[in-house]
Amino acid sequence: MLLDQLSLLTAIAFSSVALIATLFVGWLGARQDSFLLNWSVGLILVVAGVISYGMLVDAYSTNLHMAAFTPTLVGFAFIYAGSGQFCGRPMLARNIALLTAVLVTFMVAPSLLGWSGVGAICANFGLALLMALSGHQFWAARAEAPVAMTANAVLYWIAAVSFVLCSLVLIAGGQWVLTSRPENWAEELNAIVAIVGLTGIGAISLTLNQSRLTRHHRDQARTDSLTGLLNRGALFDAVGDSQLDAGAAVIMFDLDHFKTINDRFGHAAGDAVLETFGRLVQGGIRGGDLAARLGGEEFCVVLRDLSKQSAAAVAERIRSSFAASASKAMRGMHETTVSAGVAISGLDGEPFEAVLRRADEALYAAKTGGRNRVHGPTLRLIA
Repeated sequence: MLLDQLSLLTAIAFSSVALIATLFVGWLGARQDSFLLNWSVGLILVVAGVISYGMLVDAYSTNLHMAAFTPTLVGFAFIYAGSGQFCGRPMLARNIALLTAVLVTFMVAPSLLGWSGVGAICANFGLALLMALSGHQFWAARAEAPVAMTANAVLYWIAAVSFVLCSLVLIAGGQWVLTSRPENWAEELNAIVAIVGLTGIGAISLTLNQSRLTRHHRDQARTDSLTGLLNRGALFDAVGDSQLDAGAAVIMFDLDHFKTINDRFGHAAGDAVLETFGRLVQGGIRGGDLAARLGGEEFCVVLRDLSKQSAAAVAERIRSSFAASASKAMRGMHETTVSAGVAISGLDGEPFEAVLRRADEALYAAKTGGRNRVHGPTLRLIA
């Protein structure tokens, strides 16, 4: 043999232990990321299987051979489950448990009948299947990060192929019954692929997870925690210094008598009102439009390429929807209405702040005109 298989197995065990420690510490810091725990448990079982497999060097035992494959299969099933969670495609635990039970049965049954080689062949095919399925999870989720996700998928699939080769070599050699641990070029290749694959998949997955956490923290900094809309800073970062195109609309909303709601019904009720209005605003605009909570009970919406009448229609639809929702879900809060002011960017475009100022003036006119209405510079009051 060109390579010492026991040394390769030892390398797999040590690299796995280092990865287990990293994943477990990561899970302790983010308990919601259960895929880290699944991967940790899976790798612990894989290491147990590798250690058992290495013990076959001194004396071969069919029972020990199957005892080595069993935790390895279960471990890769945990890794498969974690891959699904990581890629946003979680699977039912009972389905994974059933698949694992079937694979273990196909491995153990021939071995109990004296066909240890057939059991090893089935075990390798089972491991290949779990690796291929894990790779599919990353491939299906590659839109999130095309290069990294595809790289992980390819590494899993290469590992799957290496397990298939181990089975094919045993089949080609007619090794239906084993008297010693298989030692051939496919086993050595499989060990090398396992070392490279574990290291690569672990590094890429941890990098992807860190990237997700960074994006999550950035989104949190840009998002109003109560309504899920942009906050004031994020809105001004997006359009504050920009020139709005001709026909762009800015709508300012302000909840009527909101202080009275807080005073009479408590701040929890006030938060519920704000959340409800935030959902209606988000549902009432298009994907390319912007919606933000400026603070307190004030909200702002920036619409692209809409006529004055269309912008007013959007504002009126949100206003009437909110009034209807409030009357159904918040009985007794008769003051729970909203006023809106609409302003449109001129024919040559205008700075956002100039249009925002006019929308704020229109909002003031709606408030002084009786509340629960929409107002614009050349629009009638809509009640």
